[in-house]
Amino acid sequence: MNVPRVLLADDHSILLEAFRTLLEGKCQVVGAVSDGRALLKEALRLQPDAIVIDIGMPLLNGLEAARRLRDLLPKAKLIFLTMNEDPDIALEAMRSGASAYLLKTSAAAELFLAIRDALKGKSYVTPRIAGRMSEALARNPQGKNGEKSLTTRQREVLQLLAEGKSMKEAADFLAVTPRTIAFHKYRMMEELGLKSNAELIQFAVKRQIVAT
Repeated sequence: MNVPRVLLADDHSILLEAFRTLLEGKCQVVGAVSDGRALLKEALRLQPDAIVIDIGMPLLNGLEAARRLRDLLPKAKLIFLTMNEDPDIALEAMRSGASAYLLKTSAAAELFLAIRDALKGKSYVTPRIAGRMSEALARNPQGKNGEKSLTTRQREVLQLLAEGKSMKEAADFLAVTPRTIAFHKYRMMEELGLKSNAELIQFAVKRQIVAT
């Protein structure tokens, strides 16, 4: 097998450098990014074989980025490497198009194994949460549907607002009007049965739309 071309995505620069060092010699690290929107841009430009991605990233979280990458680069393999041990989130990641789900506390050898299996068309889940994922799947085969009820634009708006951006700042970022942002915000609150900004932010954190 040729040396795989890997793109790294994590909002912690120290971890990015650690992952780069870890993979050197067995993979060609073609780039590293620190937010979800930069990930989409660089993935399209670099066309990597595999993308190692965290869940909690600014501007666009890993789950949302994975959904888009699945359509933009269907051949690229997505390997989630995260601190999040929630089995429901892990299931959501796999449903979003991931080939592997590992924890940052996993052994380094697991990352190589996950990349290798992914490039062979296999799936890999760290044994540390595989059992709990099976239990979560049996308990709720359809997964959590709260976030699924939101549109792509609503999830974008929610993440930006939960990260502390004002309606005007979110509007400028998405190239829409503040009135459009307000419409999406209050429509979300109505659909989700939320009554305050605090509840909206709590929902975003719970569903990993925004990192804590």
